[in-house]
Amino acid sequence: MTIGAIAAASVVSFTALFVPGGAARRAGTLAAMDEFTPWSDEDAARYRAAGIWQGVPLGDALTGTATVFPDRTAAVDRRRRITHGEVRAEADEIARGLLARGVNPGDRVMVQLPNVVEFLTVTVGMFRAGVIPVFALPGHRESEVRHLIEASGAVGYVTTDRFQGFDYRVLARYAASLPGVRTVIVAGDGGDLTPLDRVRAQGAGGGPLPGVDPSGVAFLLLSGGSTGKPKLIPRTHDDYLFNISACARALEFDAESVYLAANPAAHNAALGCPGVLGALLVGGKAVLAASPSPDEAFPLIEREGVTHTTVVPALAALWSKVAAKRPVDMKGVLLQVGSSKFDEQAARRTQSALGCRITNWFGIGEGLLTHTRLDDPEEVVHGTEGRPLSALDELRLVDEELHEVPAGAVGELVTRGPYTINGYWNAPEANRTSFTSDGFFRTGDLARLTPEGNLIIVGRAKDVINRGGEKVSADEVEGHLRGHGAIDDAAVVARPDAELGEAVLAFVVPGDGPGQAPSLVEIKRYLAGKGLAAFKLPDEVRELPALPRTPVGKIDKVALRAMAASG
Repeated sequence: MTIGAIAAASVVSFTALFVPGGAARRAGTLAAMDEFTPWSDEDAARYRAAGIWQGVPLGDALTGTATVFPDRTAAVDRRRRITHGEVRAEADEIARGLLARGVNPGDRVMVQLPNVVEFLTVTVGMFRAGVIPVFALPGHRESEVRHLIEASGAVGYVTTDRFQGFDYRVLARYAASLPGVRTVIVAGDGGDLTPLDRVRAQGAGGGPLPGVDPSGVAFLLLSGGSTGKPKLIPRTHDDYLFNISACARALEFDAESVYLAANPAAHNAALGCPGVLGALLVGGKAVLAASPSPDEAFPLIEREGVTHTTVVPALAALWSKVAAKRPVDMKGVLLQVGSSKFDEQAARRTQSALGCRITNWFGIGEGLLTHTRLDDPEEVVHGTEGRPLSALDELRLVDEELHEVPAGAVGELVTRGPYTINGYWNAPEANRTSFTSDGFFRTGDLARLTPEGNLIIVGRAKDVINRGGEKVSADEVEGHLRGHGAIDDAAVVARPDAELGEAVLAFVVPGDGPGQAPSLVEIKRYLAGKGLAAFKLPDEVRELPALPRTPVGKIDKVALRAMAASG
């Protein structure tokens, strides 16, 4: 079922006011990358004609506001407060410094920076130089660093000195030992390594920057799946500028807005949906939290006048619980919830506990975003993932044979459009299984559509448990378990079973402390009272102090399945 015409287009135009001199001030353009699968010429022409692709490099767009609002605060972290004018000046010094050190346009450089101001200035500096950042998360260590450098062919690595008790210079020295890495830079005290200040000094004094092709790759984002090593997602200047601007428009995010990056800014939601880059784009303010904990986030929300922030459902639940004891004024905050299923009961509890507005989002780093609109009725906001961001998003729901399912039926969501990739970076095998023959990306998410065209995510294809021939949606059972008053969090996975093939195993986190989880009998009685079929009820319940999570905050089902298999 194709529903590309459901959503209204959301496009922000960029005039000479925000892109002073534009591409005319630059010399030359970047060559295309062999590892990157571009859109077809026909699709690219269509997106440009529709005004969705503006033909503006990200580095120009994100620093254009410095001309209009040079003295307005652009970003705040624990140590620094920086204006839009200072962001552009520092980014340009970094851009020229990288070029002076032999990092060339088109080169990849791994960026492993936490939520600090330098994340923005380094990222924008690379955009200005035509260098391609490879965004790693603060929680990554040697295994991930090696994988990402090898997979991207990175020639450099940028990190900080210390953060949250960890010395990232250890990782910097490790990165320096890997084949192909020529440049290692540390923000702060570099010790025996090159400090970022030295790079900035090399780039001081001005001078032209290279031309940047807006249709080329701007950065490599990590796939957010919970299985295997992350794949690299190539996002272009054209597609991601639309991503940022359309999200800003959808959320009424403007120059007076303040975005709190509670989760890592290297993750797609906090990066550009509209995220910290959205704040630069519109002349707003990005508040970079060192941690998403209420102790860190609540004071920032009140002190900095936060108007928008993004959380995963687990964090929404934590904030709601803490707010009952430590009230926080969030009446002026629009809470953007995404990354995993935000069930209706949890949405209602969050809105009641925090007193904020909520918009429910579904999104993938590979592109597609759907969301509930700000004027949607409460039942839509609490019960659906809304409608596509762009009128040119194409969505289908298909069965295992990739045939479209009947209206109202559940199927795998597949998509293509002006900001959804056509292939992972240098990953031919993954591309063969991740895309249909006609170019639709297979999300792996199971969904259905309401008659009004709102999307409802019902689970992951791999999270369907085959219990004795009956199919059990883990997501459905989890949603009900989280509604139990004595359960803070829950996850359901398949457990190997000699008779059933797969049994239903529920991991639960008790709300009242260790040893206080409801018994299997109590849970079965509770779920049966919610109307669940007998075959969906858990066969076993195990208590955990907390659910394991991936670096982007999703429940780590790989770890839980391993625990289930080990007994």
